[in-house]
Amino acid sequence: MRRREQYKHLLNLMANYIMLAFEAAMFSYLWYEIYSPMMHKSHRLFNRGNWAVIGIYILMMYFFTRTFGGYRIGYLRITDICLSQILAILCANGIEYFQVCLIANDYMPIQPIVLLTIAELLVILPGVYLVRYIYTRLYPPRKMIVIYGEHSPGDLIKKINSRRDKYNVCATASVYLGYKKLYQKILEYEAVVLCDLPTKMRNPILKFCYDQNKRTYITPKISDIILTGTEPIHLFDSPLMLARNRGLTIEQRFVKRTMDIICSLLAIVISSPFLILIGAGIKLYDKGPVFYTQERLTRDGEIFRIIKFRSMRMDSERDGAQLARKNDDRITPVGRVIRRTHLDELPQIFNILKGEMSFVGPRPEREVIANEYEAVIPEFSFRLKVKAGLTGYAQVYGKYNTTPYDKLKLDLTYIETYSFWLDIKLMLMTFKIIFQKENTEGIDKKQVTAIKK
Repeated sequence: MRRREQYKHLLNLMANYIMLAFEAAMFSYLWYEIYSPMMHKSHRLFNRGNWAVIGIYILMMYFFTRTFGGYRIGYLRITDICLSQILAILCANGIEYFQVCLIANDYMPIQPIVLLTIAELLVILPGVYLVRYIYTRLYPPRKMIVIYGEHSPGDLIKKINSRRDKYNVCATASVYLGYKKLYQKILEYEAVVLCDLPTKMRNPILKFCYDQNKRTYITPKISDIILTGTEPIHLFDSPLMLARNRGLTIEQRFVKRTMDIICSLLAIVISSPFLILIGAGIKLYDKGPVFYTQERLTRDGEIFRIIKFRSMRMDSERDGAQLARKNDDRITPVGRVIRRTHLDELPQIFNILKGEMSFVGPRPEREVIANEYEAVIPEFSFRLKVKAGLTGYAQVYGKYNTTPYDKLKLDLTYIETYSFWLDIKLMLMTFKIIFQKENTEGIDKKQVTAIKK
């Protein structure tokens, strides 16, 4: 089994390097045969300069493809992989075109880079389908058993079953069945899912799976996620882990705020045409106000007024505060478009510039809804150790209707594993989720908040 896993990763690695090599070869041809000869002799580079241009292109393509998840052929859905590849090619080629113009100190024809983009898509996308086909034939879905505690694992199994190309849940078993019978069952399957088990009962099963080299998937508890942000202490011969539990350090907050100011100023300039067009569309539809402000919570429970484009009727909350539902009739035609593309969030860049929000952080909740969540999940306020964000870990990896408990876990994962590069990655990944409809799916009609009763 271990050798089989190594070959699987080798197949994925080879496929990724081959695709990157094709992209590098196609750009090299473009550079040597088209762009470089167009430049005046005084601007033409020596061989090392040519290699540097091609090397930078390879690094950019690798960075964007890796960031968007385009190399995770055996992990993501085929549609996600193709979307990631498309976005990576567009981003890398767009930046490379500006680099070529800077080298030439003049505007260069854009047609060659457009043709390069089309050629790369025609080569890479069929290649992804081919590799994925070979991958699924060589490595069929793992047979799994779900071991659960007091609560039914129905919701988790439903989510796992949505990826039948990768997982195959064949059986379930209660942890109260007894360790001896559980261990016998575990040996019959290739992987184990430990779903919401009490820590005292989970640990022996986890150690048994470790001893038997069984792949194990675990739904983490809040304490598990907090442990991911601990710092190892090696002052004694007994290992210690330090959990500071303060959110971001003063240095991290300074870097994050600096990035917010720079990015928000750039975003205001770049998005100004869209702000004007969307505002005009909202005003022309029903003559109502363009913007919608509402009190939300940010770091340390501070209240601020969030600014959004109005996407619902003016009387949308006559029955009180509630989240958007599936097929919500309160949403206007203009609102459906801007909500689907997340453009209704654009005015929040002014909240970011003022320092009330950050580009990346937990979704800002209304105080009344947050109080309802805390009544059920007392730890929900842990999210408020950092500023609320326009995008974030839960916004990228979750959905609008993700349960509050799962949102809390995602937000805590961001807080405990924060880094500057994680912010960059989440900001780039936000462009990807614009094209994924399921991320904007509302709550069920019978729900008022995201709590499932």
